Amino acid sequence: MRIRHLAISAATVGTLAALSAVPAQATEYSSALKIKGIQYDAPGSDSNNCRTGNTDEEYLTIKNYSSGTTVNLKGYVVKDKAGNRFAFTANHYLQPGDYVKLRGGNGTDSDAGNVVYRDNCNFMWNNDKDSIYLYKPSGAGADSHSYTRSSNDPDRNGYITYHG
Repeated sequence: MRIRHLAISAATVGTLAALSAVPAQATEYSSALKIKGIQYDAPGSDSNNCRTGNTDEEYLTIKNYSSGTTVNLKGYVVKDKAGNRFAFTANHYLQPGDYVKLRGGNGTDSDAGNVVYRDNCNFMWNNDKDSIYLYKPSGAGADSHSYTRSSNDPDRNGYITYHG
């Protein structure tokens, strides 16, 4: 009985040691759509003037990483940490490997040009730090990332890549 108890204790200790040796990983959502990158700081001086500003130079790239499934963006939602949000209200289909740039400002959405405009001339992403959330039409998380200029953008060009 005592040997059995020691064997169980040793097995338990071994299991706990193995579990604690596994590195902690970020939560990974099971979604074909992921955030590929973000131009969080538009080049030049920020100006949210609808006619002459540069909010269209701030964009989020969303890519379909699926190898065989086309995804319709309709119903997907993008948010930042402050709660600013954009909902894809029209059909926009991403073939496997395809991407779309969600740009600020006003413009004409184009499947061929891989662009959707927020139709809002205010900047959405902070230039120093922010969080990005992509939600499925069901409300479930599809992808999320947080960034700081000092930690995630070593060349200070205002662009960060995720998921390659």
